Amino acid sequence: MKSLSFSARDLVCGIVFILVGLVFGAQAFGLEIGTAFRMGPGYFPLVLSGILVLLGVIVIVQSTQVEHEPMGPIAWRGILFILPAPIIFGLTIRGLGFVPSLFLTAMVAAFASQRMRPGTALLLVGGLTLFSVIVFSYALGLPFRRFGPWLGQ
Repeated sequence: MKSLSFSARDLVCGIVFILVGLVFGAQAFGLEIGTAFRMGPGYFPLVLSGILVLLGVIVIVQSTQVEHEPMGPIAWRGILFILPAPIIFGLTIRGLGFVPSLFLTAMVAAFASQRMRPGTALLLVGGLTLFSVIVFSYALGLPFRRFGPWLGQ
């Protein structure tokens, strides 16, 4: 039988979950809570903060109950490509429009993997962009510009 170990990392994560949940829960009490049938503006944040506290307790309990693997190396490439992607989208959506902005964002995010090749990325990103335009623009009829003023539209 394997001996169970204690994970300080999970303990810290659980404590952070609980603290964040308590902070937002305390702020929710400053708003009208209401009932489940007539929810006030503080009801949903209070429920979410309760869920966050519960998850924190679960993580803390599991930190003492489950055998843990050592933490691997930090995936810096993934961090450097994934984190700026939504920022790029937000900065370019009004100027470029939905189609080029989504294409650019997805292309940046695609290279978070070391195994992604340019041809595969173009196919993947092109398909994602086409699917998104069909769903959001045509099927749902969302009112946004497909191509923006930076492109002379």
